[in-house]
Amino acid sequence: MKRYFITGLLIWVPLGITIWALNLIISSLDQSLLLLPMEWRPEAWLGHRIPGLGVILTLAVIGLSGVVATNIVGQRLLAYWENLLSRIPIVKSIYSSVKQVSDTLFSGNGEAFRKVLMVRYPHPQAWSIAFQTNLPKELLQHLSEEHVAVFIPTTPSPVNGFYFFVKKSETVELNISVDTALKYIVSMGVASASEKLIPSSHT
Repeated sequence: MKRYFITGLLIWVPLGITIWALNLIISSLDQSLLLLPMEWRPEAWLGHRIPGLGVILTLAVIGLSGVVATNIVGQRLLAYWENLLSRIPIVKSIYSSVKQVSDTLFSGNGEAFRKVLMVRYPHPQAWSIAFQTNLPKELLQHLSEEHVAVFIPTTPSPVNGFYFFVKKSETVELNISVDTALKYIVSMGVASASEKLIPSSHT
């Protein structure tokens, strides 16, 4: 009986979590419908709510924004908007930091999250998976040896973690992709992958 129960859990737990995550994403994106006038919303002309329409609207808005931002007029409007936000003290700090991170992650420029490393953490006898990110130039003069900046994500939520500066000589570069490393972290090492944790020939 215990074996059957565990087998059932192995079927329904991943499915349930997947459905919960999708419902959370769709429900969040459906909030974009609130931007429409009341008479334009599906409830007004269909009489009931249709889950997922907000996803279509969100994707359309994102795509349209990208199209507008690629022409001269759109670039000027974007520059004006960013200049306006830069004049607001608290908003300036938040917006500039978030924009710098998003530009690095989504544009494919820079070296952030391009390498997967192993570093000694949380104590000298342990190893943790880390992602190499950008080291601020202002700090180089304060470091006697060559260092690298790393982000050590937590398990099972890789969006949280720790930002450290470690000696490059004390890191091990791995021949695996960022996606594979994230799979290890999110699954707490349970998920199997075709790529192995093989150190590269150089550190």
